[in-house]
Amino acid sequence: MIQEACLCLRVGRVLAIAACLFGLAMLGPAAANVYRLPNPSDGVVGHAFYVKARYRDTLLDIGRHNGLGYDDMKDANPGVDVWLPGAGTEVLVPDEFVLPDAPRVGVVINLAEKRIYYYPPGSGQVQTFAIGVGREGWGTPLGTFRITQKIKGPAWVPPASIRAEHLASGDPRLPAVVPAGPDNPLGAYALRLSVPGYLIHGTNKPWGVGMRVSHGCIRLYPEGIEQLFGEVGVNTAVTIVNQPFKVGWRGNDLYLEVHATAQDKTTSLTDVIPPAIANARGVRVDWGAVRRAVLDNTGLPLLVGGRQGSVDPLYLRMIF
Repeated sequence: MIQEACLCLRVGRVLAIAACLFGLAMLGPAAANVYRLPNPSDGVVGHAFYVKARYRDTLLDIGRHNGLGYDDMKDANPGVDVWLPGAGTEVLVPDEFVLPDAPRVGVVINLAEKRIYYYPPGSGQVQTFAIGVGREGWGTPLGTFRITQKIKGPAWVPPASIRAEHLASGDPRLPAVVPAGPDNPLGAYALRLSVPGYLIHGTNKPWGVGMRVSHGCIRLYPEGIEQLFGEVGVNTAVTIVNQPFKVGWRGNDLYLEVHATAQDKTTSLTDVIPPAIANARGVRVDWGAVRRAVLDNTGLPLLVGGRQGSVDPLYLRMIF
């Protein structure tokens, strides 16, 4: 299958250094994954790789040590026990991303994949951070906003809606103000957005990063928010999108990355690949590969096409 061929190519490039990468990762959590920006016509960064789980590792441990969240690891490793993968189990670290279809400026948040992309001005780089986002009924607004305030050691004032939720669940103990400290759900740092009531912040429950668990705010690992807080300034642009299907070029190869809900999977395949790409002269799309990518929903960029004449014809016959 085309996914298998693509994955083998990627893994083959990095398997020789995977043990080294894994050893380095185990030294401590990754604050951010940093990549050199591709040229403007390309949009894929990073490379997936395999590691061997140790007896005490969970997928969450391996994910956090590599800047990835719960769903990142679970979706990329179907059939692997999240809590007890087992010593020696090969675990795929999906450290590869199609950049969102948004200006490469400031902070870009893609709710569908639960990930932040930060483009430090003048650096030629992109930093990515795993995030937790709003659960059903507590959505995060889409659009372009800005950071209006940076708060170190924020206190949390639970809004009336959350206090009512706690009361309804039989928990009347939620205080009017939760001071800074280890019990504060905002963590040690917060960035206030220009849309009222929403923050980008840390958390005292890092296991929720990579899941839909918040009341609409954006949660980062403690080490992630510490780094982002130190780099962004007030008035930094923040663009929030919801793109379950991301399409990007790496050279002459076309990749599709899928983070689809059940509703997203009903999207017509002709809408998954933008017509401007699918109908462009010289572009060939394997719609069977597109369909499999949507159904498998692994969160990995998968090869689904290319520019005709750009690769060996025998290889094209094998994968299309």
